[in-house]
Amino acid sequence: MTKVTCDLTISLDGYAAGHNQTEERPFGEDGGDGWGDRLHAWYADSHQENQAEIARMTTARAFIMGRNMFGPVRGDWDRQWKGWWGDNPPYHAPVFVLTHYPRDPQPMEGGTTFHFVTDGIESAFKRAREAAGDGNISIHGGATTVNQYLAAGLIDEVRLHIVPMTLGAGVRIFDGVPPLNLEQVQSRAANAVTHLTYRVLR
Repeated sequence: MTKVTCDLTISLDGYAAGHNQTEERPFGEDGGDGWGDRLHAWYADSHQENQAEIARMTTARAFIMGRNMFGPVRGDWDRQWKGWWGDNPPYHAPVFVLTHYPRDPQPMEGGTTFHFVTDGIESAFKRAREAAGDGNISIHGGATTVNQYLAAGLIDEVRLHIVPMTLGAGVRIFDGVPPLNLEQVQSRAANAVTHLTYRVLR
């Protein structure tokens, strides 16, 4: 049976990104220079628990992300931005990018194709479900996109990667989401991050 998960790295005060994202500062300006690098440093850490989380993230058969996570280009697609991940992104599956501006699919090496969805989160979800078959779907961020799917009741499992720092401003998980009943099902302590998994109880 298909499971819908989300993965998000956040600070202790719940922020996943700052304001005013640019190509040079993909995680925004708030929180001081370089905090985005510190927030996501665990991805490059060889600790067994961190590598296990990264492997688990990429087992989904389809992914959904917001346009801000895909890249810094705003408005019409006036440049052929292909994402932050180089020619061979780590997804190796269809990725559905939420946007208001149409664009042709972008095939990449390794089996990833970015599809640009202009008619809302339900449409992206339907397409992801069809692409995933009996595999899982990952709502892969950012926080605004995760919050929309949480508010719509479409996520089964919330996976938070909490880094011991505070940011004080930015885009935060659970903003605008009605109260949720969550059951903690897993906790992994690793270098400079704690990985928590919660089941969303209906």
